[in-house]
Amino acid sequence: MSSVRTDDVEQLRATAVAVTQQVGDLVLRMRLAGADQVQTKTSDTDVVTAADRSAERLARRLLAQWRPGEPVLGEEEGGEGSTTGGLCWVVDPIDGTVNYLYGLPWYAVSVAVQRDGQSLAAAVGQPAAGRLWSAARGGGARCDGVALRVSGATQLELSLIGTGFSYRSERRARQAAMVAGMLPKIRDLRRAGSAALDLCSVASGWLDGFAEHGLHRWDWAAGALIATEAGAVVRLPPRGSDFLLAATPGIVDSLAELMAQCGADAV
Repeated sequence: MSSVRTDDVEQLRATAVAVTQQVGDLVLRMRLAGADQVQTKTSDTDVVTAADRSAERLARRLLAQWRPGEPVLGEEEGGEGSTTGGLCWVVDPIDGTVNYLYGLPWYAVSVAVQRDGQSLAAAVGQPAAGRLWSAARGGGARCDGVALRVSGATQLELSLIGTGFSYRSERRARQAAMVAGMLPKIRDLRRAGSAALDLCSVASGWLDGFAEHGLHRWDWAAGALIATEAGAVVRLPPRGSDFLLAATPGIVDSLAELMAQCGADAV
């Protein structure tokens, strides 16, 4: 990879893809080796593994080599969240760590580059399946080289919706009450355990919509751009909120209305 600094979004996409591929290879090797140290973060159910930390360190080393001087915000080691007018890389080394820990294949490596909080290029890899999604702002979204387009859903009652739950028990109880109200009004609900992959699923047409409370920037920075470039309407968390919604245009307003009716604002 060239270390020439440029804001060309396709070169930024190529960098995000390269980092995602190398980090994904490391994550998969560590999972197949079967040995991992596990600690907890916000609760006993919110885990972090040695692979999370090793993967983020590799991403930081690669970005320091290929994009010297540009800050990195990562889930495990923090960093600067934004820079005025400059580029900032946002890395989630393993999105879906609980799935990873249990050997479930629905986990991802997520890498995005932003300016002033707006994603310009992104990649999401699913190491266990060998899939890789990517996007460049204005340049479309692809999965393994194939252009993506969201579903054509127009009826909420026939739509498949993805969501996720907090690791805090009191908030999880409120979220459960919310989805209980939603279920009679949609085709069905999916909770897969990786927001990055859920957003890529909207981009791929595998889900008609996705909504979740409690997300951090590293959870959505890459997946939200991929969904947007595939034609989804993505409503990012406003200041002071942590609620994200992404859906095909035909149902986004009705999905937002239904969630509000079911108590989304109180979650």
